[in-house]
Amino acid sequence: MPEQPRKTVIISGGTDGMGRATALARLSRGDHVTVIGSNEARGRALLDRVANPNLRFVRADLSSTAEVERVVTGVFERHGSVDALALFANRVSPRRQETAEGLESTFALYYLSRYLLSHRLIPLLDAAPNPVIVNVAGVGTTAGRIFWEDPQLTRRYGQVRAQLQAGRANDLLGVAFADRAGSRARYVLYHPGFTRSGADGHRDPLVRGSIKLLARLFARPVADVVRPIVEWIEEPPADPLSAIDRGRPVERSLKTLDPGDAARLATYTEDLLRRL
Repeated sequence: MPEQPRKTVIISGGTDGMGRATALARLSRGDHVTVIGSNEARGRALLDRVANPNLRFVRADLSSTAEVERVVTGVFERHGSVDALALFANRVSPRRQETAEGLESTFALYYLSRYLLSHRLIPLLDAAPNPVIVNVAGVGTTAGRIFWEDPQLTRRYGQVRAQLQAGRANDLLGVAFADRAGSRARYVLYHPGFTRSGADGHRDPLVRGSIKLLARLFARPVADVVRPIVEWIEEPPADPLSAIDRGRPVERSLKTLDPGDAARLATYTEDLLRRL
């Protein structure tokens, strides 16, 4: 059989958990993988462990739009095309935090960085023969909503509210990208469910211990939940938008995938970026 061409894969939030597992799996297939993460030590540890010239680590705080733009510029300087963009970056903030640009940090990292990477890399994605974007969030979950009157949660912040809002924003990002971006890239929204990933990242040691215990008892192994991602990178779905909740397709008629809300959020996001 002829050798499969190597792919160029960009992974945000790729120094641990599912992002790291996806990076290792694609490296094993000979791909060129760029991992983006905010933790220098984890990134260097990954490079040292793998010792693979096809792996590149870029340190960046993706809650900063300026940092995202810097990363995008670097990708354009290094690559003529991108076959796959896998989006994992997220961080739980028990208290409301603002970025240097005045944005609520969960919204900025979990949603806005994914919006920017998806849209800024369109020219490189469209230069690839079979491009795909995989956005790992919580599609299929109907809890939470966009707080249109206060998307930056200046009045009633809560870490669960912030996470759920950003998750619903990512659902709408996928819908708007497929309907409005004019790109050849297929967009996959993926909810892996409770996974043995990310427990070490919580700041509260009691919460961290509880998550680890629950993960040992109930969570799915990381290798299992990233397997579909690895295969979508290899062979993207045919549809412009796919939504998969723990292995089951999600109907586009679900209220959290409303095209009108997707267009409204896209307009808000574009106006926000112009102001920044």
